[in-house]
Amino acid sequence: MTGGEPDEVTADDFLGGKLRIYQPRRGYRAGIDPVMLAAGVPAKPGQSVLDLGCGVGVAALCLGRRVPKLRLTGLELQGDYAALARRNGAENGLAFEVVEGDLSDMPRALRERQFDHVIANPPYFDRAASTPATEPGREAALGERTPLAEWVKQAARRCMPGGHVSLIHRAERLPELLTEVARHLGSIELLPLVPREGREARLVLLRARKGGRAEFRLHDGWILHAGVAHPGDRENYTAATASVLRQGKALPFSGSF
Repeated sequence: MTGGEPDEVTADDFLGGKLRIYQPRRGYRAGIDPVMLAAGVPAKPGQSVLDLGCGVGVAALCLGRRVPKLRLTGLELQGDYAALARRNGAENGLAFEVVEGDLSDMPRALRERQFDHVIANPPYFDRAASTPATEPGREAALGERTPLAEWVKQAARRCMPGGHVSLIHRAERLPELLTEVARHLGSIELLPLVPREGREARLVLLRARKGGRAEFRLHDGWILHAGVAHPGDRENYTAATASVLRQGKALPFSGSF
């Protein structure tokens, strides 16, 4: 970790050009996951949002572009990614406070604060059962250094009573995720993200409320891509998914998610 921006960055459009995001040419590069996470957050104008492990800021800034006057804060371990997140906020005209620090040793700047919404895209892969990435930035983003239980506990602590925690994770980690979320939060809702019709969900969006008492809700799977898979059609999104990824719409499925 250098503490400054990487030597080589690219400028990439998100939300159909509504955001210009600078990110490392090598290392972890944001895809659709943080965009879908942001689209499922039920934020209202003027509320506060904390993005744990914010990377270069894609999830927080997508949410800030959709919902006006949010007070956006991010926590990021890697100094070079934190620097890019600050730059991305400034160059997109969005106020974005980025705190550099370790989630497992919460920085003083965040320790006594609570937020209306806490969001996170935790590292997906338990390295006890998978192979580490060779590039350090990518490994820090994808390899689970801090246990998932700690991510959930810290998200719940930073969430104010009645507020929401929103997470995106791999479907195979769902049993562990549900167990940990149920220890700290209630009113759990789950949206499976399905690559194509007839396929198994690979990702899930989970939302829960601090102090919530509503019954668990499992929403119908959200189909990401249209038709059957053919070489070169990875971005053949359904019309509904395209409206989220390219127009910055909220996820418009039924229910309160």
